[in-house]
Amino acid sequence: MARIATGTGDQGTTGLADGRRVPKDSARIGAYGAVDELNSALGVALVSLRGPAAELLGRVQRELFDLGADLALAKGGPRITREHVARLDAELDALEAALPPLQRFVLPGGSEAAARLHVARTVCRRAERALVRLAATEPLDAESLVYLNRLGDLLFLMARQANRDAGRDDVEVRFR
Repeated sequence: MARIATGTGDQGTTGLADGRRVPKDSARIGAYGAVDELNSALGVALVSLRGPAAELLGRVQRELFDLGADLALAKGGPRITREHVARLDAELDALEAALPPLQRFVLPGGSEAAARLHVARTVCRRAERALVRLAATEPLDAESLVYLNRLGDLLFLMARQANRDAGRDDVEVRFR
């Protein structure tokens, strides 16, 4: 792109990658905007992470960029596949095995890294809901939904691990 500010969206529409113009409040734009917001939230979380956790989230950021591209194209082969979901499943299994079982509900917080990961988790759930809304009206590759669902779970476990790495307890709450 030669120019960022083109003025073509001044009337409330935006262009898809295939050249079509759609309203900025369409379900498709909402979905890839939510995925972009999630990617930004992961960037904020990455500021507090090092080592394997940072490497994992860096990979996830690139995958989310691909998911956003799929949503912007509105056709073509999906870039998020069963293999991506399988990698998240393996990460989930490894983290869950390393953490003590949950005894209560966990509130967002503890360490700075955990708090940032919890924010990313909630943004991930919002992106997942945006894809569900899109899937109600337009075809959507099912693996995209599965991927975001698993990613939300992974971010929860990563937040718990971040607290553990920082020597902090999860912030637990019990229903009264």
